[in-house]
Amino acid sequence: MLRIKPRVTMHSRVLFFLIGAAYIYHMVLAYDEEVIAELMVESNVTLDTNTILLILNKTTELELSDAKKVTITGRELIAECLITGDETSCNCSVGYIWSNDVCYSSSDTCCREETCKKNVSHIVPLCIPKVIVYINGSVTLNVSTWDDTKTAQLKSAFEKLNGFDHLNVTGQRLSDSIADFEAALSVKFTTSKVQEVVTALETTLQASVKVDTVGMVTIEAPDGTVCYESSPTLTCRSPEETTDAAWFVNKQFERSQLNPGSVVKLNTDCNKAEDKSCIAVTLQKVTGIWAGTYECGFSSGSVRHTAKAELKVALLPDQISLNINPLTIDCTENDRSDLKVTATIPNSTENFTVRWKYRDRIPTEDNIKKLTEGYNLAYEFTVQIDCTKSDDPQYVCVTFENAQNQNKSARVDIPVIYEGEQFCEKETINGEIWPKSPSGDTVINRTCPVGRIGFKSRTCIGKTWGEVFPSCISEELNKISNTADNFLKGLGATQEVARDIFQGLKNSSTADSESGDTTADIGASINILNVMANASQNIVLNDDVFPDLVNAASNMLNKTWNGVNQSIVNSMSSSYLQSVEGLVKNINVNRSNGQHSDNLDLKFCTSSNCNVTVFDVGVNLNKTTGMMKTVCIKNLMDKLKNDYSGRQMKPTSFVISVTLTANNDSTVEIELNFPQENQSYEKSFCVFWNTTLQDWSDKGCTLKTGDGNRTVCQCDHLTAFSVLMSKGDISDISNDFLDIITSVGLGVSVCSLLIFLIVEFLVWSAVVKSNLSLFRHTALVNIAVFLLLANSCFLASSSPKDIDETWCLVFTVCKHLFFLAMFSWMLCMSVMLVHQLIFVFSPLRKRVFMFISSIVGYICPILIVGCSYVYCKYTKKNYYSRDTCWLVYDGLLEGSIHAFILPVGTVILTNVFSMVVVILTLVKSSVPDGKTDDKETIKSIIKVVVFLTPVFGVTWIFGFAMFILDDGPFKDISSYSFTILNSFQGFFLLITGCFAEQRVREEVLKLIMAKSKSSSDSTKKLTSNTCSKDK
Repeated sequence: MLRIKPRVTMHSRVLFFLIGAAYIYHMVLAYDEEVIAELMVESNVTLDTNTILLILNKTTELELSDAKKVTITGRELIAECLITGDETSCNCSVGYIWSNDVCYSSSDTCCREETCKKNVSHIVPLCIPKVIVYINGSVTLNVSTWDDTKTAQLKSAFEKLNGFDHLNVTGQRLSDSIADFEAALSVKFTTSKVQEVVTALETTLQASVKVDTVGMVTIEAPDGTVCYESSPTLTCRSPEETTDAAWFVNKQFERSQLNPGSVVKLNTDCNKAEDKSCIAVTLQKVTGIWAGTYECGFSSGSVRHTAKAELKVALLPDQISLNINPLTIDCTENDRSDLKVTATIPNSTENFTVRWKYRDRIPTEDNIKKLTEGYNLAYEFTVQIDCTKSDDPQYVCVTFENAQNQNKSARVDIPVIYEGEQFCEKETINGEIWPKSPSGDTVINRTCPVGRIGFKSRTCIGKTWGEVFPSCISEELNKISNTADNFLKGLGATQEVARDIFQGLKNSSTADSESGDTTADIGASINILNVMANASQNIVLNDDVFPDLVNAASNMLNKTWNGVNQSIVNSMSSSYLQSVEGLVKNINVNRSNGQHSDNLDLKFCTSSNCNVTVFDVGVNLNKTTGMMKTVCIKNLMDKLKNDYSGRQMKPTSFVISVTLTANNDSTVEIELNFPQENQSYEKSFCVFWNTTLQDWSDKGCTLKTGDGNRTVCQCDHLTAFSVLMSKGDISDISNDFLDIITSVGLGVSVCSLLIFLIVEFLVWSAVVKSNLSLFRHTALVNIAVFLLLANSCFLASSSPKDIDETWCLVFTVCKHLFFLAMFSWMLCMSVMLVHQLIFVFSPLRKRVFMFISSIVGYICPILIVGCSYVYCKYTKKNYYSRDTCWLVYDGLLEGSIHAFILPVGTVILTNVFSMVVVILTLVKSSVPDGKTDDKETIKSIIKVVVFLTPVFGVTWIFGFAMFILDDGPFKDISSYSFTILNSFQGFFLLITGCFAEQRVREEVLKLIMAKSKSSSDSTKKLTSNTCSKDK
């Protein structure tokens, strides 16, 4: 500030000028910075304003005390005071008003645009430029209703503020107990002054008063329109220190607070020299949802200062949905076909340029019709599809371009049925149309029941449609999911919104779905938990969300997770566990002592020696500081992947997650005491869930004691723990060695069975001379064929992870069918043999045997497999396991494996009975006249057992032994015996069923000798002819 004082007289005129200086060295550090200086000129009454202005207009530079010069860029009169003796008359120029210092130092007498009768010429600043400041507030009365008296009191209180212009009560609410008002001032004020007014009003009116201001703080926002997926920054500044700052975005009928998230980044370290408070928000990769009016607010006490700015975003569609009609192009009849394509996007104010292209052709804007469909915009056009067969995919690509020349594209692949290719016929199921589709195509059907949203998918496999996979979720759950996604981004990420999300999740998990899409709802609910767990890393959630969170998570485990394969169930359960664990860890605990539900038990401990019990699982942990959070979960272990060291284990009922917050201990040691649930399982393994490997691991965990009724584990880290059970030590059996034996044995069996079938083909007419031999060799050939097919399928599916889900299902069905057919023909052969031994004089007729054996050997296996598959599909249970490509065992008489075990077990028992009958008959016939030869009898019995065991499938008894026996040496022996005998079953069948028969051996030798003789005769004849020519 620059002040010049000429001679002072009794009658003087004090003139104040604002001079814009471009350079004042001693006031600023940077060059070329513009500042405002105030010049006061005291003179006698004969010197007028125009004279002073004329002098200043001719002055372009002023010299300061340090010999520095200031360049004057602007001059303006701001105030004029006339002092006559003790009387003073001061006025501000037009557009200026008395400063706060003048107003409040003059006992509120110089606070309007009126002449000031006090000598305030010495106060700096004297007059300041007028600004418009609005105050919007509300008064909530505690004991009475609003009336005119209170309006007068309200106005009287605010009239004490400098620059007061007007105050109006704009409305009354809640039975006149709340009054809204707005006021206007012509000067910026201090927050403390307004707080004094508010505090006085709260006392006078016995009410609470809240006020917002507009015009006190400044906001900086990008000019014009920002690009799609750019990262704009908005900054809000206040000249006063405040206690709180926040950002909001306002849209039509919607107001959301901004908090840190994946998109929103807040920064309070943005102050300039003149700022006392600052908050900036950066929006990373903005899309259309971020366009709107942004409001910043600085709060102090009951006063909140706000500023607003509009953010315009160059829009692109956040989602492009492409639909085609027809869904499949049939090129078997025409060379070309028309396809209507519809591109649907959410309604937008952006005027897009839309182009489409077919395959690699030049994009075009031709033939596009724009339509409005509710809240969406649709663009339709017709494409002519070329039916020339090609290995390259047929597709249409649609591109939307905005005014900033940014674009976004979407592509739809077109299923085409070419001449000679396999396809599935059109089907209609429950009103849903599945169109004629080429093999390998997955059709998406967006028809969902009323109140649900999503799609259903179905894959064409060869000429057969696969099962329908529903992915329709409730509309209410979809809204919760969208809210959670915005919460993660930072849009509306408040404690109130978090409570609404978990409450909606609880209500949704409680409701019963009549559409059968419960698994889709569970998957969406788990995804919401996962989103909120990620969001809780940025936003502090309070413990009042625990009741709804725990109940919602518990309800999910009460439902059946069916309709999807086991690998998806494993993935869902793993995500569930990680989400619940993350939420429990991140939620701030203030007053909660824990939460209990049917499937979740949550407890907290702040003492140094924590010893808690959750669902009968004891947890003990010593720590120095912080809080231990423990949650025990029931009914989840059976859904997790329970393979351990390459072997399926028996899970316990509980998985328990333990986390520590606000703790800096370098080491931890936790002890967990699990109940022993199944006494028949003698070996326990202490494990934790490895989130990286998505599998159980025992690293850092040891079994302290495992006797009696409890299993005690000790671990040196914190995560989700459980106990897996086994009937023996998993290291006793080398799975890799058994796999090698299986692969080698099956390879040998396949080759042996091929040789067997070739031999049977060559000797058939020679050895089949009677009905008995016909029956025997017919059964043997069928047994060999089905065993060959089953072994081939087994080899093809030996690595389930390397084949897709469809082939896994196909191989499971084939193995189920072929093994059952093999055992059915074994049953036919054993029953035929017993009949021949018992009913010697009533032999089977050829027609009867062929008819009955065809029904038993072909029809029955097909019926068993078909019925078991339909039953599993109807009851929404898993028919096969994706991890093994084999049938599922869910417990005693539970699971599709029983559709194999029960028929095979029946056949084996029958065949064993047949063997006993044969042996008894043999023993009886070997005792003529009461004399017996034990050695010959034993030899005969051994021969019967050796020759009939492979043919009757008796070696599969070892498989049942593996299924029944506890882990131990006997089970190991059974495992090796089963693997060796059954993997080499084809080889044993070749030996016992083919070469062990004398007539077959003789015919094979005849064929070999005949071939050898023919070659010898040909050689002799050739030699004879050669000698004749020489002569």
